[in-house]
Amino acid sequence: MKALVQIWVDARRCSMRLAKDRSGLAATEFAFIVPLMLLMFFATVELSAGIAVDRKVTLVSRTLSDLVSQATTVTDSDLKNVFAASYGVLAPYPTSTADATISEIYVNDAGVAKVQWSKAATVAQSGSTATATLATSSRKQGDTITIPDGLKVAKTYLIFSEVKYKYEPAVGYFVAKAGINLTDQTYTRPRQSTCVLYGTASCPTY
Repeated sequence: MKALVQIWVDARRCSMRLAKDRSGLAATEFAFIVPLMLLMFFATVELSAGIAVDRKVTLVSRTLSDLVSQATTVTDSDLKNVFAASYGVLAPYPTSTADATISEIYVNDAGVAKVQWSKAATVAQSGSTATATLATSSRKQGDTITIPDGLKVAKTYLIFSEVKYKYEPAVGYFVAKAGINLTDQTYTRPRQSTCVLYGTASCPTY
């Protein structure tokens, strides 16, 4: 009988000491908090990188339109240089998932905007050197484009740039395995002449 009583007393004392023991509390809390902290850390990193890339996509679009609008005429060689210079804004992010198009559009008397010429390009980046190769644009001569009402000024031209970029997060499992599609567009009026000539001797009005 005394043995049973002693066992009960010892068990009660042990339970009381265990209840007061705090030596493993920090380790337990750490084990619960670390996964959440890591998730928040990687989410913050990816969000910051995504915002930075989105800003660069906007800058590429503006740069592409701005450079072309400063010319009076452009050739294939000129456009290659413009695409290469514009894509340089994306550094240090890869250019392989970028897709850009530069077009000139004409707004007729009815306020309808139509494509006069359009070019796309692929750009290969090697270190600090970018090489552009012109490609067929998805925009065709004569295609109608919807533009903001404020830009519908009859008998005027616009340089229209479009940039698409697929951002692939480093931690795709948590953010988006298929990537995030970023886009931007910019309209700029020719600065040195009525239009920017490409392959013609006078401003077309298709």
